[in-house]
Amino acid sequence: MSDIFQQGQVLAFDKPLTWTSFNLVAKVRWMISKHIGAKLKVGHAGTLDPLATGVLLVCIGKATKLAEELQSHDKEYVAGVTFGATTPSYDLEKEIDRFFPHEHITAALVEEALPAFIGEQNQIAPLFSAKSVDGVRAYELARKLHKEGKTLDEAAQELIRTSRINITELELLEFSKEGLQAAQNESADTPGSKASSRINGTDNSALGLPHASVRMACSKGTYVRAFARDLGEALGSGAHLDALQRSRSGIFRIENALTVEQVIALL
Repeated sequence: MSDIFQQGQVLAFDKPLTWTSFNLVAKVRWMISKHIGAKLKVGHAGTLDPLATGVLLVCIGKATKLAEELQSHDKEYVAGVTFGATTPSYDLEKEIDRFFPHEHITAALVEEALPAFIGEQNQIAPLFSAKSVDGVRAYELARKLHKEGKTLDEAAQELIRTSRINITELELLEFSKEGLQAAQNESADTPGSKASSRINGTDNSALGLPHASVRMACSKGTYVRAFARDLGEALGSGAHLDALQRSRSGIFRIENALTVEQVIALL
């Protein structure tokens, strides 16, 4: 088995909620190295935020050379979007900072807005991201500016270069006028609500704000949190992510992804 891993393996994991991508890589490295009695080189192909779940490709041994190529493949996500409020991080990592009108938002209005986001476009990444700004991670600057009370949207436009991305598919999976909790109760088996139910960060579901679950297929480098921000603005409101699951990375799908517990059992 030592040869199998050293020659190179690519394993698709379902990254647990609140784990960083580095946490998962470190866990896999420790498990396999302990099992075979030898140190192994282990890396990943495409970072996932701690509050996101889903497909994270872990490259082992000589397969680490494939990481850059695998990372360049297109991705698919299921995003939970809450309308009527924004957060500095565009997700549940930070508390709500502003509220917006939302009574006018309907499923039909969301569906009408989605086609405008399909195709190649420029996107400004969130300041709370791993983007490098003059050798410093953007999230380090974001935390400093947030403490100083600065407006992060304006700072992002000044500090972060726009990226060219391509969104190829957008589909509204569900919509609830009454909010995230209602959507979970009504559609407990949908991909969006399953991802949402695992969130244990800031919980805004009790506010009863409109909620949508959207499936997105897109190119490398697309920030779904930034899409949620832009969708809220397009609808004359504000928005933030309340859940995110990467359902596909290249040919690797969430249905076939391994859990950490499964690998422990196999080893």
